[in-house]
Amino acid sequence: MKEIVLITGANGLIAKELSKQLESTYSVRFLTRKKKYENEFGWDIAKATLDERALENVSHIIHLAGAGVAEKRWTDERKKEIISSRVDSAGLILKALQKNNQKIRSFVSASGINYYGTGTTDKIFTEKDLPGKDFLSEVTVLWEQAADEFKNHGITERVVKLRTGVVLSEKEGALKKMLPTIKAGIGSPLGTGKQYMPWIHIEDICSMYEFTLKNPDLDGAFNAVAPEHATNRNLTEKAAQVLKKPLFMPNVPAFILKLIFGELSVAVLEGSRASCEKIKSAGFQFKFPDLKEALKDLLKN
Repeated sequence: MKEIVLITGANGLIAKELSKQLESTYSVRFLTRKKKYENEFGWDIAKATLDERALENVSHIIHLAGAGVAEKRWTDERKKEIISSRVDSAGLILKALQKNNQKIRSFVSASGINYYGTGTTDKIFTEKDLPGKDFLSEVTVLWEQAADEFKNHGITERVVKLRTGVVLSEKEGALKKMLPTIKAGIGSPLGTGKQYMPWIHIEDICSMYEFTLKNPDLDGAFNAVAPEHATNRNLTEKAAQVLKKPLFMPNVPAFILKLIFGELSVAVLEGSRASCEKIKSAGFQFKFPDLKEALKDLLKN
């Protein structure tokens, strides 16, 4: 009999791709605001309600729920939503498990590489480094603390937190947003273009989640980024090369992005490197460690 995996954030890119990868080995369920299918169960974070049938006989929970940090300007209200969607959602699940005196084998949570802060530095961050002191760091620290509560309360044997970089996919996210201007021959780096963009291929991040499920000794935080370090300029140039498009436009000035996005602009104008040695040492093998090969795979059509 297949173990049951419950995934939150059913409509997100990773959840949709990950479920396809897991369904041959596990029985997959989702928690979602708008259920459509038999394996989907409803919840409402604002109202603190959850269909507890979703938790019956669950062995593993993969917590991917979270409002997109780069989708809207960071008003005070939006900041609260970004935090609540990650933290309160985890708390809602924890309370339901406690209420039923139910234990699970593992709680695997998404996290962000912005744990270390959004500044551009020469440092290559490892999981031993302390968190930064900006808004995205605060979000990520609270996110991870909410995950750790499952272990602190004896609900799960282990908690794994994947500090994820920019997930590259032609379907959604940063790469998809870049493609129209690059395809039109008017692509250009953002700001100085020297800010690092820790990245990972969508297939590799999904494989990493599966790897954490299948390796019960894994516990704690892991940087979920590819081995090759890249700047915003590197990514833009290599995407243009793969698409055989020219890249001659000047960089988009930082002040324009600050005018458009406000405080949110830091998410695209700043960034440092992070090491993936810890997850590699645990035995994970990247299918796409090289940026250009990753882009070739994603943009082959």
